[in-house]
Amino acid sequence: MTELEERMAMTDRPNIVLIFPDQHRGDTMGCAGNPAAQTPNLDRLAAEGVLFERCLTNSPLCMPARASLITGQHVNRHGIWGNNMVEPDRYGPSHVRNIRDSGFHTAIFGKTHLYANHKNDGHTRDHAHKLKDWGYETSHELRDVVPSSRCNCYYADFLEERGRLRLYQDYTRLWWTTGFRGLSHPWEDPPSPLPTDEHIDMYCADKAAAWIRDYEAENPFYLQVCFTGPHTPFDSPAEYRDRFNPEEMPLAIMDPPAAPVSPQVERQVKAGRLQNMTESHSRVMRTYYYAKVALIDHGVGMVIQALQDKGILDNTWIIYTSDHGDMLGDHRLNQKLVFYQGAVDVPLIIRPPGKVPAWRTRGLTDHLDVSATLLDIAGAPPLADSPGHSLAAKVVAGPTAPGAQQGKDVVFSEVERYYAMARDERYKMAINAISRQPLELYDLVEDPQEQRNLVHEPGLSGVREEMLHAYFDQLLGLDQEKLDSYKEALKAKPDTDTFVTDLISQFR
Repeated sequence: MTELEERMAMTDRPNIVLIFPDQHRGDTMGCAGNPAAQTPNLDRLAAEGVLFERCLTNSPLCMPARASLITGQHVNRHGIWGNNMVEPDRYGPSHVRNIRDSGFHTAIFGKTHLYANHKNDGHTRDHAHKLKDWGYETSHELRDVVPSSRCNCYYADFLEERGRLRLYQDYTRLWWTTGFRGLSHPWEDPPSPLPTDEHIDMYCADKAAAWIRDYEAENPFYLQVCFTGPHTPFDSPAEYRDRFNPEEMPLAIMDPPAAPVSPQVERQVKAGRLQNMTESHSRVMRTYYYAKVALIDHGVGMVIQALQDKGILDNTWIIYTSDHGDMLGDHRLNQKLVFYQGAVDVPLIIRPPGKVPAWRTRGLTDHLDVSATLLDIAGAPPLADSPGHSLAAKVVAGPTAPGAQQGKDVVFSEVERYYAMARDERYKMAINAISRQPLELYDLVEDPQEQRNLVHEPGLSGVREEMLHAYFDQLLGLDQEKLDSYKEALKAKPDTDTFVTDLISQFR
């Protein structure tokens, strides 16, 4: 018996909780060595498990990242390069369905973004059948924001019962029409107009915790808790903002992107409009973001407490990661859609049942490995042709076991308009996935802040050629039918995100 098999045999069949917030960058945790972050509950998970210091998302954008996690496939295989353009095949591979079919009750609370959102979508309950197709038996789906009665969810019902829906709608309308369109900046985001316990992320945590306490079935459960934060708007409650001193916030990388600037990065620089951001602006913006991360951390604590109150914490695997990060002003960029560290590096903490002595690893890993890990600990069949590798045995084996500090030789990330990135122990290179033209190359050992784009450096021509052929040739087996489908959607909607453009058009 392996150590993992022995541990599993010592307990009842374990439950699994995946906590999956939106847009949490990997360095914004106390356990990641950030003294400004206030994350006691995440720090607790890391103190009782393993912190994977170099986990990368397979896409720095919500919908493609989530499609990769659930299918165990790279973006070029599942075909979801962008948000709200085309939908992933919910009858195709799904780690959730495999876990359900292995005897687990599957449930999700929070954001899913597994189907295209549009302005006349109605209520999320109208889409529950889609989540059942993916394998979720219980679903309580939330939207990022609730801008109108034509696009609602259970959280809107909750606010309406308390007479606060219009207040929240007014706040989100303000953000959609100013902040999202670049007419205001993240350091100007007002605090949440709601009491902290009515914030959407506290609502999500409360509903998930209540479900845990009420769960009485004999079979184990696989629960996903998918917070909508710390994604923009940075609507952290005032009481959370007050916990932070802007002067103590780490400063963004204030230098603009290094020339040559790729079309992908140039597009995001223009969209972000942070050219005039001052150091003070940067620190205030980070205060609002860190405060929202602290709020998420409190929600994590609510879930942990529910497991403890139920008496099942020591028979539950807890995995914490995020779909992608946030640039937070680094290189004068905000949000994501680029391959800089702030956007692609994400947290990954795995706490097994009964916990283990804390340790950390710098081996490269990604969300495909998370998907494989979830299947492994559930005893479910792996997803066919997925390049993910389970991390469960490594977690249990400990820091002195062979391979404890080893990971993948290379990890990949891809995003809309056909950009692809490969990262190994030293170099990161981004290319146009159609033309195979190299666009960015960084030496992460000599230049960890990615301030020198070496893509045209003559002395690194061998590195570029090796990465193109040794790495990208194995990644880019493009599914032509899915690629053509996305191209047609992009051609029809050049603004790429129909949900956003439709919403903004309501308020003009």
